[in-house]
Amino acid sequence: MDLRSSALILGDLQNDFLHRDGAYGRAGQASLAIAALPDRLAPLVRAARARGMLIVATLFTLVPGRAGEPVISPHLKSLRPFLKKGDFAPGAWGQQLVEALEPADVTVEKVAYSAFYMSRLEWVLRKCGVEQLYFTGIVTNGGVASTVRDAHVREFGCTVIEDGCAAFSDDLHRAAIEGLRPVAEILTIAEILRSLAVT
Repeated sequence: MDLRSSALILGDLQNDFLHRDGAYGRAGQASLAIAALPDRLAPLVRAARARGMLIVATLFTLVPGRAGEPVISPHLKSLRPFLKKGDFAPGAWGQQLVEALEPADVTVEKVAYSAFYMSRLEWVLRKCGVEQLYFTGIVTNGGVASTVRDAHVREFGCTVIEDGCAAFSDDLHRAAIEGLRPVAEILTIAEILRSLAVT
């Protein structure tokens, strides 16, 4: 592992998704697998930070539009009708990376499934000399898979940390991981920690 050219991606690990007082928690949209991610990932994030690996948090954002109402795509609105004004708002508590994983070196607002779509992610990665991406986050079959595939198209090396990602069901998670094998290496948190210990 070349730490100078690698980045750990924390995908959508935000208060509005994960905290009981966040948008999803208030709506009863809990998932044990997703809720377990911050504690599971904390040792990896600490180790990566200690070794100088770039930590990048991609933050799903609902951009305020007319009268401050969030701009929500019809598809997302049909899936998550509980989302409302103030949820995932830029700079708000709900939009921020969960406390257990703070701080990130770089934060990037994302407005769609892929963190590359209409964002500064590729620009900042190139400026930081990053060539290899290690992906964690939620949800495996949505934001994670979309971002990994976009990274692959942009010719970044891609590694998905299997137990550092989660979905709203284990079946969806497993299917997404299998679907990513042609474009990404699949490793575990323990394997990455071992690599960090010897580099």
